[in-house]
Amino acid sequence: MIDYEPSSMEITDQPNHMDEEEDPFLKFIDYAQLILKETENDNSDGPGWSWIASRILKTCVAYSSGVTPAILLSDLSQAWNEQNRGRAPKKRPECINQLKEKHRRAKLPSTVTIDSIYEKRFLSLTSVIEAVIVDAYCLPGTNICMITLGDFWSSNTIDLYLHRRFYKLADPNSGILKKGREAFLTGCHLRTASKSCGQARLLPTEYFVVLLDEDQDDDAMLIGAQFCSDSFSSISLEAVKEGVSYSLYARIESIGSLETQKYGNLQKKQITLVDNDGVKLKFLLWGEQVMLSNLFSVGSMLALDRPFIASSSNGEIETCEEIFLEYGSATQLFMVPSIQHEERVSVSLTQSRSQGSKLLNLSDQRSVISQVTLPCDSQGSIDFSLCPFRSFVVDLHDKMTGLSLYGVVTDIVHERNTARTTFSLKLKDITGTIWIKLYFVGLWSLGRLGLGHTVYISGLTSSTSIENRLQLSWLECDIGASFINISCLPALLNSSCLHKLSRLSDLSIRIGVTHICRIWLDQIEYCHVSTRFSHSLCGNFVDEARGGDPFCNFCNWNCSAEVVRSFHLKITLADGSAKVCVWCTGQTAAELLQITPDDFDDLSEEEQILYPSSLENERFIVAIVSCRSDDGGLVNAEHEKTAWEVTRATKV
Repeated sequence: MIDYEPSSMEITDQPNHMDEEEDPFLKFIDYAQLILKETENDNSDGPGWSWIASRILKTCVAYSSGVTPAILLSDLSQAWNEQNRGRAPKKRPECINQLKEKHRRAKLPSTVTIDSIYEKRFLSLTSVIEAVIVDAYCLPGTNICMITLGDFWSSNTIDLYLHRRFYKLADPNSGILKKGREAFLTGCHLRTASKSCGQARLLPTEYFVVLLDEDQDDDAMLIGAQFCSDSFSSISLEAVKEGVSYSLYARIESIGSLETQKYGNLQKKQITLVDNDGVKLKFLLWGEQVMLSNLFSVGSMLALDRPFIASSSNGEIETCEEIFLEYGSATQLFMVPSIQHEERVSVSLTQSRSQGSKLLNLSDQRSVISQVTLPCDSQGSIDFSLCPFRSFVVDLHDKMTGLSLYGVVTDIVHERNTARTTFSLKLKDITGTIWIKLYFVGLWSLGRLGLGHTVYISGLTSSTSIENRLQLSWLECDIGASFINISCLPALLNSSCLHKLSRLSDLSIRIGVTHICRIWLDQIEYCHVSTRFSHSLCGNFVDEARGGDPFCNFCNWNCSAEVVRSFHLKITLADGSAKVCVWCTGQTAAELLQITPDDFDDLSEEEQILYPSSLENERFIVAIVSCRSDDGGLVNAEHEKTAWEVTRATKV
């Protein structure tokens, strides 16, 4: 049990030893942001700080052997152009240009552009197309209905074979699928160009949602006449059995996570709807239908024409609700998307550049103020995921979402007796420290993470607790949530643009950062090698529980199925400027010793004693962090006086 309540936030009044002005990773982000800004042809702000940081780290994960500035800048440029493709297309249908002027909704997460479909000649089944109908027609000599689609970001259009369940909506006289109508669709298969088909087309999809605009008289009349006479309270199971159908209108309150039913491994997604009377009802999607949820957004109004009315009374469905809705064979969906509100906020641009040899003090750091316009939801929460500036601890306040922080871990605590796996992590940057609640879907999934490790966390949300304390939370399953341990990143050691070589004599001067050093092993000075069992999920050593099974105190978990043999290595490093005693474990220790724990265990006792001497003067590039806690104490007594941990190593 945690026997204390973590304080919300501590602000550092004096500069600490985190010399961020010398951090090459941060410098490269600033450089890349400047380069991408210069390539913009419409005087826009270019990508934000967190977008660039996340993309660089994503590339580093993909290129574990190392990256160059050319690789990073090329990937950043391509990704940014892809994301913002067609912001100023050469030619776009006039009906789309007219709609563009009042286009104020947020882009859905899985949206792809029509231009990108043509370029890649590929379309994922789960991709979303936010389309505008440019034309509707029948193929000559047939009754096959075709819809020509454009979007707000492309100069190209593409034809869709309309699914027959929507033919009534495309009727030339009474239908609403006409030029200028917007629609969302997913579950599309791409038919590429061939001799019989001169251009790429989209095959029919059942997952098609028509957008309505309450400000347009025709749409407002349609909503009032067709969807406002029925309510959730008016649904009668007896009437349903007699063939009565309903047309319902409700707000999307929440979109649940993907679930799997116990029987048949059938996937399920649960949408919570609230009608105008405040009555709630579940709208369930099954199997392939779960793709429909990619078209929805919380706060949007959903109109359901002839949904399938189901009941849990037959015992086949795992739900506590008596009545719920499903997407049936006759169901058609219409939606009024929620409008993306924006708020102009002041952002303090915390500076970390040096004046002479010292950092600016906090009052100087907060002297630069800028105003930016950021999206916010109906509850007043402001989305900082696209903010052009880096966020610091001192900048945090209530109701912020999409936050990203870069700093050093100074404490980790597992919160027990909670409904789900929860850890509290204390993060420190140059302006202060703050506790973050980490919520996991299952067990701990971040690999080895220790004190002193530099991390980048995105997808954070701030709120105020009952005690009126600012608190941050991170949900593993949230869109945009990522957690990268930079100190353990394989690409870091082989990417000279992202690190600066330090001497071992510099370690005591610059703490709170990850040092990259070229060293050799000095076995004669001090070396201790042992093998122990560790938990494969978190990298921590395990103890033996009462029943004899291995138990991980970090995860509070009986981990007999997830135990691996691992080194516990304490060794002396040298580089000509100093000698430092360090410790390490896991793959890092195996890299330094050039042998696996199992193979080492197979050696005789005499061979194990003599083995380290064979590595004398072997040279490596290593990442080193200070593993002292905030109060200056060591992380773990078993490391004795080894205050430095090697988090990554590669032989040179």
